[in-house]
Amino acid sequence: MDNITKQRIEKLHPSVRVEVSKIIEECDKALTGRAKVRIAQGMRTFAEQDALYAQGRTAKGDKVTNAKGGQSIHNYGFAVDIVMIIDGKVASWDTAKDWDGDKISDWKEVVQVFKNNGWNWGGDWTSFKDLPHFDKKGFSDWKVLKNYKKDKDGYVIIK
Repeated sequence: MDNITKQRIEKLHPSVRVEVSKIIEECDKALTGRAKVRIAQGMRTFAEQDALYAQGRTAKGDKVTNAKGGQSIHNYGFAVDIVMIIDGKVASWDTAKDWDGDKISDWKEVVQVFKNNGWNWGGDWTSFKDLPHFDKKGFSDWKVLKNYKKDKDGYVIIK
């Protein structure tokens, strides 16, 4: 696991940090070739979410989300977006490539590891496919999370 991923895990909700670390390690063991998993996005502030929402609407760029600040599971630290890092330097979102030659796309291998560990995959969504996205089952409803009290560090206190 690279240092960027470790840093992003440390910003996730404290209740999932160890779990996400284990998932990434499991993914990297499954990927025996040139690809490794990096967390491209983890915890986002409401302001960061609003800036992403503005893309393709009131700011330059393509639309990348339908969620405003507070409406993304990222805002509560229970979601990650991934990218494959090839040979330790090149980012890839190619979902079909099989860098380890085991006849299963590396992306599919990663998806299966996350699902086996109780995480939802954005590629299963019907209205807006978000292939790099994973969120923790049981904590994937922002409408519930927004009503939770927060601790001194700003994380929701889960019941």
